[in-house]
Amino acid sequence: MNDARSYALTAIIDLALSEDIGSGDVTSNSTISPSREATATMLVKADGVVFGLDVARAVFERVDSSLEFVALVEDGSRVSFRTDIARVRGNARSILLGERVALNFIQRLSGVATVTAVYVAAVEGTNAQIVDTRKTTPGMRTLEKAAVRAGGARNHRFGLSDGVLIKDNHLAGVGGPDRVSRAVRLARSAAPHTLAIEVEVTTLDEVAEALAAEADIIMLDNMSIEDMSQAVALVAGRALLEASGGITLSNVSDVVRTGVDLISIGALTHSAPSLDISLDFELV
Repeated sequence: MNDARSYALTAIIDLALSEDIGSGDVTSNSTISPSREATATMLVKADGVVFGLDVARAVFERVDSSLEFVALVEDGSRVSFRTDIARVRGNARSILLGERVALNFIQRLSGVATVTAVYVAAVEGTNAQIVDTRKTTPGMRTLEKAAVRAGGARNHRFGLSDGVLIKDNHLAGVGGPDRVSRAVRLARSAAPHTLAIEVEVTTLDEVAEALAAEADIIMLDNMSIEDMSQAVALVAGRALLEASGGITLSNVSDVVRTGVDLISIGALTHSAPSLDISLDFELV
């Protein structure tokens, strides 16, 4: 982990611990001896993809550097119901102090990885790639996008500085009947040459306009399956085509069959349910 990412992770963990612990764990402090030792086992209670073990480790280490965290599987592993994935040994109070925060992180990130893996499996054997969006939990983007990769998908741009994506509100700001082509040309003239130019369109006429303006990527926003198929035929490989909007597990197979290159799904991060993981505690 590079220094910048390590610093960001520590900041996120410190914020989470601060809101959970407050002035102290009054329950543990009043019921458990400060010298009591314990072992706790992380147990997965549903099939899925585990991701976030390193984050959970960092939580416990932040609480008490003497705690010993042992991962029993690798991050990104597919696991089945009632699989032990990690153990924590050391001071009982310290383990309980970090328990909820560690579980919150790993449950959330494993949920994202698990949902992503389901979508990736749905397009297996095709040339289409599942990608995420910027619809992430504030402060958690780095972790959630890593979880998407663990699930087998690819990341879209990380933030606003990583690429040009001209969306409907940008087009409204440009205005005029030829706003798609003018927006692409304006971006091409101002943005660094290393950045791809992507533009969001909603009609086949706008697809043609974006293609004529030499956009690198054309996002087909909430288009019908029929219009997506026509867009693929029209573009004929001269730009990457990204399907976006209203894509679910029930229709992703139909989207794939149109021949688009990329399928962006906000639900990978904004709607993924947490994977059920518990921490079973045993006193030593």
